Amino acid sequence: MEISAEPIRVQSLAQAGLNQVPPQYIQPPQHRPNLPSSSTNIPLINLFGLDPTRRDSVRASIGQACRDWGAFHVTNHGVPASIVDAIKRAGLTFFNDSSVEDKLKYACDPSSSASEGYGSRMLEKDDTVLDWRDYFDHHTLPLRRRNPTRWPHFPADYRQVVSEYSDQIASLARELLGLASESLGLETRRLEEAVGEFWQNITISYYPPCPQPELTLGLQAHSDFGAITLLVQDEVGGLEVLKDGEWVPVKPLGGDAIVVLLADQTEIMTNGKYRSAQHRAITNSNQARLSVATFHDPAKTVKVSPASELTSALTPPLYREVVYGDYVSSWYTKGPEGKRNIDALLLEP
Repeated sequence: MEISAEPIRVQSLAQAGLNQVPPQYIQPPQHRPNLPSSSTNIPLINLFGLDPTRRDSVRASIGQACRDWGAFHVTNHGVPASIVDAIKRAGLTFFNDSSVEDKLKYACDPSSSASEGYGSRMLEKDDTVLDWRDYFDHHTLPLRRRNPTRWPHFPADYRQVVSEYSDQIASLARELLGLASESLGLETRRLEEAVGEFWQNITISYYPPCPQPELTLGLQAHSDFGAITLLVQDEVGGLEVLKDGEWVPVKPLGGDAIVVLLADQTEIMTNGKYRSAQHRAITNSNQARLSVATFHDPAKTVKVSPASELTSALTPPLYREVVYGDYVSSWYTKGPEGKRNIDALLLEP
C-alpha cells in the first residue's frame, strides 16, 4: 500500500548516492541482520522430472524437508530454465532500464493494500519500519484476474513471459502440494482441494544497494500467509530462513533451482505437522538483488482449518478455523512480526 501521494522509491534513494539510510528504514536493534549466520543451506530435492518411478523417494524427501524446515530447493521440476531466466531478465529490464516516470505509470493504487503494480510499501501501519526494496506485483490467477495491460510493456515480451511463467509455476505448485499431501498419508489432492482455486500473485522484488546494510532489511522477518510460495533469486543472494533460532542463508544455486516456502495456511491444514517458513531478506552495499516470488493462496472466502484426517482425540486441532480473507486483513493491518498472526490462531491445550 502506498501511503504518500508522492511515493518514494528505494531505487531513487540509492541512486541519489546517500551515505546514510533515512531513519524510516532503520530496523530496531533486535531485528538488525548483525548476528552471525549459519553456514548450512536449506535441503535440495531433485524431483527427477516428476518421474513416477522416483515418486516414493521424492515424497519422503519432501516430507522430511517440510517437517524440519518448511523450506527447500527443488530442481528438475519441469519448469524450463529458459522461462525462469526470462522472468528474471524481464524484471531487471523494468527496474534498470526504465525511467522513474515510466515506472510510475504502473504505480500501485494508493487507496488499497496489496494492489497490483509498482510499489515500495505494502503494510498499512503508519509506524512500520520500511523495507529496503521496490517491487512489482502481478495478479495472475485465476485467469479472470489476469489483465496484462496493467503490466509493463517493456521489454516487449514482458507480458508474455509473466503469463507463461504463471502457468508453469502454478502446475509445479500443484505437484508439490500433491507430494506434501501424500507424505502425510493423505489423498494426493487433499491439500490442493482444501486451498481451492489458486489465487496467484507474482511479485518481482528489486533490492537496491544499501549504504548501511547492517541497519536495514530488504524484507522484514515473516512467514507468508497463503499456502505455498515458489521463489527464484539471482546470483547475489540475501534470502534467509530461520531454523532453530539461527538465520540460514539460502545460497543461490542457479540453473533451474526454485526455492519452496511453505506458508501459514499449509501449517494450519497439516495441523502443525508441517511448519511455515519464517524468512527475511538482507541487503548489501555493492550489488542490487532481484527475486521473483509466486504466491499461491486460497480465495478470500475459503475457511481454513486442520485436515480432519490429521486430528483425533489424541491429536486435537492445534488451530481454530479462520476465514482466509480475515487472516490476510490482519496480516496487512497488524504487520507480520515473524509468525504472530498464525500463533494467534493457536487453541488452548
